[in-house]
Amino acid sequence: MSLSIPEDQLPVELSPFAAVEAAYPQELARATDALRRGLPVLVEAEKELTPYVYKCVRDRLKKEGKSFLYLDGRPINELPPLPPGLGLVATIVFYLREAVRGAVENRVLVLPHLDLLTTSVGGLTSEAREVIPLLYENPEICLLAFRDPSFPLPKVIDNVFPRREALLGVPRERLGQLVTQRESRKLSHERALKPYQLYKSVSGVNAVRLRRLLSTLVGEDYPTDPKPAYAQLRQATLVGQLTLPDVDLHKDIGGYARVKDRLGKEILDVLALKDASADEATMKRIEGLIPRGMIFWGPPGTGKTLFAKAMATSLGAAVSIVSGPELKSKWVGESEENLRQVFTRARQSAPAIIVFDELDSFATARGTYQGSGVEHSMVNQLLTEMDGFRKDELVFVVGTTNFVESLDPALLRPGRFEFHLHIPYPNAADRRAILAIYDAKLGLELSPRALDYAVKRSGDLVEGQGTHYSGDHLQALCRALARMRLREQRQGPLEPDDVEKALSSWAERPVLTPHEEKVVATHEAGHAVTALFCPGTPPIERISIRGDLVGALGFVSYADRAHRYVVTRGQLEAQICTLFGGREAELLFFEDLSIGSAGDLDRATEIARALVEQFAMAGEGAGVRRIDARQQERHADPISDSLKARMEAEVQRILDAQRQRSRQLLSENKELVRTLRDLLVEKKVLDREALATLLPKTPGHEPPPEET
Repeated sequence: MSLSIPEDQLPVELSPFAAVEAAYPQELARATDALRRGLPVLVEAEKELTPYVYKCVRDRLKKEGKSFLYLDGRPINELPPLPPGLGLVATIVFYLREAVRGAVENRVLVLPHLDLLTTSVGGLTSEAREVIPLLYENPEICLLAFRDPSFPLPKVIDNVFPRREALLGVPRERLGQLVTQRESRKLSHERALKPYQLYKSVSGVNAVRLRRLLSTLVGEDYPTDPKPAYAQLRQATLVGQLTLPDVDLHKDIGGYARVKDRLGKEILDVLALKDASADEATMKRIEGLIPRGMIFWGPPGTGKTLFAKAMATSLGAAVSIVSGPELKSKWVGESEENLRQVFTRARQSAPAIIVFDELDSFATARGTYQGSGVEHSMVNQLLTEMDGFRKDELVFVVGTTNFVESLDPALLRPGRFEFHLHIPYPNAADRRAILAIYDAKLGLELSPRALDYAVKRSGDLVEGQGTHYSGDHLQALCRALARMRLREQRQGPLEPDDVEKALSSWAERPVLTPHEEKVVATHEAGHAVTALFCPGTPPIERISIRGDLVGALGFVSYADRAHRYVVTRGQLEAQICTLFGGREAELLFFEDLSIGSAGDLDRATEIARALVEQFAMAGEGAGVRRIDARQQERHADPISDSLKARMEAEVQRILDAQRQRSRQLLSENKELVRTLRDLLVEKKVLDREALATLLPKTPGHEPPPEET
């Protein structure tokens, strides 16, 4: 097919029958040949195509003496009269019975509504149970049957037809014969049709519907900008709940430069190269390189669906967002049918992107299901649909999940969901860009100080939830600020206090007595001072005693480690020492202990045990070997009681040594702990800037590893 067809080579007029002949010549020829040889033929096509395809086949065979009996429920004079009171399906069954048991030589029985004999989930109706014996009763019968692709057929009926033809959408190479000269003038400022460009808007539309859409095009001839004409066509091709999103990858999504860069280079730029190519062979080769299945994975609220919509906007594709749990049904076969319908609608509206939200809700690894087992069938149906993609079919599937590791491995192999895109929690630069977008959209007028504070504050865990801030959390913050501005009729820029008010004014926090508050402040000050004097610990970002972290009355947060992938024994020992800081500070100032250090003890013991059992970083008493706790449970690698005792002794030795180290550091800096505690009681929260004026410069900041 040429990339550009001169206008004078296009047809002047085109009827729907001629369009069907031009769009599906090979399919019609194969169906006609099979009927000529007496083989039943099943045509998979949308309902509006059925009468036109039937007429095209009938006209070809009538010249050879074939007669046709069209069983669509209307009275047929040449067959016995109908009994009174029969419905449409019962009428079809009655006429089919009479036709099958009568003379069938040189006659084709046409069933335009074969799918009416089944339920929507592929089960057999009572009429279908009567039809099945009729279809198998006379081996000489020649059938031409039609089914809508939206409805499945039971296997027992499907097996009747040795020849099947699928008329789905419009073949790209035939598109140039389906547009008239008058219509092409609406689609280009040149006197030529660009079929590849048109195909992007109508690839899922059948020939009859395409002719109807093209004939209704309005606008000037040879427009300087043909986009409005293509937009008319694109909007008219949408079926079901598919929509055309308007999300700009760069203007509407803040930050995530790495994610955008990968999505652009792997998908969008490659498709742009295809559109810009002037060579048909190159375009087809590029189409074979595009992954049709993609996994967008990451924590909740990070914009996985938003990225899918932005990709659809870049491609001019429609989007169907499908919730995994909504597809499931307790009725046998209905879950698979729901999936089939999703793909059918997407193909009819191609180019399209199907977004399966919460893909892991039904596509977990087979063999791990805890429910009824319908998930197994749904995964199989999903694989079948994806394996059935044509190379030029512009339908993409995006699965979003928070648990990519739980997905069925069969989905992740090349050819299916081969493109995996990780969308993590936003870092500081991402949060700044996201907040700037919402600042502009909502008219917040954040001052530079307020924006800096919002970026820094959102680096903590979400108050009351214990998770990191996602894009959704930042949007909620900005919406709260917008409501505050509206409610208070604020004029001028918003300041850091406004950001803090929006974040915490409605938070439910524990109400502590003065003594309880002092104990919590002492505990957190102990952690902070111990960390300050332990080489190998990262800088302190924030200390809080407001109870704004789930399960904790206070906390100390640290900056990200400078070296996140090389962890040394000294760093692990420093963590244990810091964990003991809160407990030892309570003993130092109150000569008593609260239960607030239970979590610290758990974590300290876990690290010490890892030093001994997993990393062999303890003393020589336990030896140099790795102990696998899971193997111990299975008795796969038994160890002696004496080795167990030596290992436990090493764990206790590490804990005692770091506890003593923490106690000594706090004793030497008792006044600093007291000062920090009193300031925490007064301020409740201290950030890095406030700590910088209070705490001395120490070797506590994490040093870079040095070569020896």
